[in-house]
Amino acid sequence: MIGIIGAMSVEVEALKEMTENAVTEVVSGVEFVRGILCGKEVVIAKCGVGKVFAAICAEAMILKYSPDYIINTGVAGSLTRELCVLDVAISSGVIQHDMDTSPLGDPRGLLSGINKVELEASPKLGEIISKSADAMGIKNRTGIILSGDKFISESSEKKQLAEDFGGIACEMEGASIGHVCYVNGVEFAVIRAISDSLDGVGSMEFGEFVTAAAKQSQALVLKILKAI
Repeated sequence: MIGIIGAMSVEVEALKEMTENAVTEVVSGVEFVRGILCGKEVVIAKCGVGKVFAAICAEAMILKYSPDYIINTGVAGSLTRELCVLDVAISSGVIQHDMDTSPLGDPRGLLSGINKVELEASPKLGEIISKSADAMGIKNRTGIILSGDKFISESSEKKQLAEDFGGIACEMEGASIGHVCYVNGVEFAVIRAISDSLDGVGSMEFGEFVTAAAKQSQALVLKILKAI
């Protein structure tokens, strides 16, 4: 069983429509579609924007469907000059950059209770994703993906996050999904289509980008499923 989570409808609707023998259920306010895709048993959901919605979705998915893997797909801003619009960032690990108990002497990003800053993503999934992207001619990089409940667009903030955490991309869901997967012992990976450059400048309008990114992500997810 492979779980697929996207923050927005455009990121998962086409995959839902392609799923065979689909059964739809609502758990904790989240609509899950379970069925067969590329010959694999899958469960697909739109979680909504932000860390709390993402965590609710991931926990409900794990408790209800017991997936072996969870793949989180979506968009992110670049934190490196090596990734530009429509390139793909793949998680080696995830960090919640807005988790901060440093006044107590902790390092920024520390997750109290599990005493970790970075949570490692699945090396197996990461390799499959990278090889799939390479085969499709999609430029990709593997590294730390940062998440926080703030849309980061200012170049100065991006550069500071890259310096502080060594991240290659920032978004608003992946690390919370990784957190839920970690405490439940489920392997995970985060995939992000890049929406802008390190300087915060995009080469296309956001509406145009979302359409192109969704189409690319759908094709990439299908290729990944065939390779798992």
